[in-house]
Amino acid sequence: MPTSLFPSATPEQRLRLEADPTVKLLNDYDWPGNPLGPIRDWPESLKGAVRLMMVASTPMAMMVGAQGVLVYNHAYAVFAGNRHPAIFGKPAAEAWPEIADFNRHKIELGLAGESLLLRNQELVLDRHGQLESGWMDLHYSPVLDESGTSLGTLCIVHEITDRILTEQALARSEERLSLALSGSDLVGTWDWDVLNDLVAADDRTARIYNVDPLRAGLGVPVEQFLNAIHPEDLGRVQAEIQTVLQNGGDFRSEYRVTGADGVLRWIVASGRPRLGPSGQAERFPGLLVDVTEQRRAAEALAESELRFRTLTNAMPQMVWSTRADGYHDYYNARWYEFTGASEGSTEGEGWSNMFHPDDQERAWTAWRHSLETGEPYQIEYRLRHHTGIYRWTLGLAMPIRDPDGRIVRWFGTCTDIHDSKLIAEERELVAQELSHRIKNIFAVLVGIISLSARGRPDVKPFADELRERIFALGEAHDFIRPRPTTDGPTPEATMRGLIVRLLRPYGHDNGLPFEFLGDDLPIDDGVATPLALLFHELGTNAAKYGPLGTASEGRVVVSGHVGTERYHLSWKEIGSRAVQEPPETEGFGTRLVTLSVEGQLRGRIERIWEPDGLRVEIDLPLDMLRRSARLRSRPGEA
Repeated sequence: MPTSLFPSATPEQRLRLEADPTVKLLNDYDWPGNPLGPIRDWPESLKGAVRLMMVASTPMAMMVGAQGVLVYNHAYAVFAGNRHPAIFGKPAAEAWPEIADFNRHKIELGLAGESLLLRNQELVLDRHGQLESGWMDLHYSPVLDESGTSLGTLCIVHEITDRILTEQALARSEERLSLALSGSDLVGTWDWDVLNDLVAADDRTARIYNVDPLRAGLGVPVEQFLNAIHPEDLGRVQAEIQTVLQNGGDFRSEYRVTGADGVLRWIVASGRPRLGPSGQAERFPGLLVDVTEQRRAAEALAESELRFRTLTNAMPQMVWSTRADGYHDYYNARWYEFTGASEGSTEGEGWSNMFHPDDQERAWTAWRHSLETGEPYQIEYRLRHHTGIYRWTLGLAMPIRDPDGRIVRWFGTCTDIHDSKLIAEERELVAQELSHRIKNIFAVLVGIISLSARGRPDVKPFADELRERIFALGEAHDFIRPRPTTDGPTPEATMRGLIVRLLRPYGHDNGLPFEFLGDDLPIDDGVATPLALLFHELGTNAAKYGPLGTASEGRVVVSGHVGTERYHLSWKEIGSRAVQEPPETEGFGTRLVTLSVEGQLRGRIERIWEPDGLRVEIDLPLDMLRRSARLRSRPGEA
């Protein structure tokens, strides 16, 4: 059985008809699998209406049946854009889901036998890969069979988007012109009677051209206006005037004039000569705008742009900038020298291709976070050098905000840190080797002390104390410089962590009888040694005489407080074995603690024996806990 809409057509006629790709699409479509069924089963009235539609040059679409199965001609296929041919034969709601309710109403209207005309109808459609507004005149009519029953709805489409957009642009232009004309000090008008050489102008124009306003209102020769034009511009302006007088067309000229106040101004004059029956210019009306401020701003902007580019190109860093949305639109000369990329090739998102593949996602994640939050951008990544190798680079960027706090631009730099990073890695390897050797020295010292004390029972107590102090130094060294792992960065060493590490041997089954309150403080290897000796002695004495003994139920509470210039620690022992009076003589450990606090750290220490236990107040200057301050110390003050 024939499946063509034109079953009686000769092969030549069918070939001619199917030169229209949409007619061929209809003939070849799998209609048996469609709710409309095979073409041969369609009512003759429907086939006739479809034939008429398919050969029409006006965009037409038919929504057949309650589902509104979509059949349309080639002109409508062009209108449908990227949606064609996927929507051919589909229910209208599935073909155009963004206007499903709109089409559903028109289907019901057509099935009810009613017509409808919509003018200037705006529809938001996805025809080219994104939703966009379009305007059209839509004519809806029912498709009736022999009994007058409606089989569907025929829609004739006249798209008027270009006309509407043009009208909107014209309205905006007229609004801008109206606003410009209302700026009384910026805009003037003139009307030149070319045949009689009389220029009538308003007071504003007269003042700008140093012409008497009363005479200008009645009309004066054009020469009086030309006299105000700067000599370097006069010849050009006269030639431009003669050209439009002879050839017609629009006149627009920018030049300098000296007004009645003696101030030089930049003027933009615009107009169009009106030609008479003979083709000769008879009238020449126009308006002018004082663009002096804009010109100065443009010159200042150009000068600022020149200074900016000169400055950025003189910097050793790569400098770049983006729009508020993160679109890269500027790179300085250093960027192109470093990367070897051609100018403009890395604008937009092209910059990401310069990263090492392993760093791209990390860099993009950090950049997106900065764009979303407005936080400064800082990251280290590997950037492809023009030699083809990847070099480590430090990327920094800061947002530029307007007076309302909105981000308007981002400015950033890329600094080559490859060599310094390699040096840092080498330095870290050296530091690890030194750390390993220092720990070996500690082990050797402990071994020497143990061997020396074997044959001298009388020095064993002293040897044990010395060995414990060296052990404390080793614990502090391990704490402050732990061995690197592959599990991520090592947590920052703090005062609390060091004390916990040193008091760990005094823990009981129910945990360590120690509590740290208040402000913690980061520490480094420079202060670890004196602090380790301090807390080792305090912990040892608390175990011997105070609350950290094995039979004691006491505890130690340490409180920290960071002030403006000092850091204060309070060591408080609480327990049943509390010592309430100071010893009669000062032992070596006490002198060692005093030397550590007052000598090395330049702090103060005070011991207070209270009824419930010993309290030690330690006051340290913050400067001595910072590496930069210690490096500035005089050698004799160590």
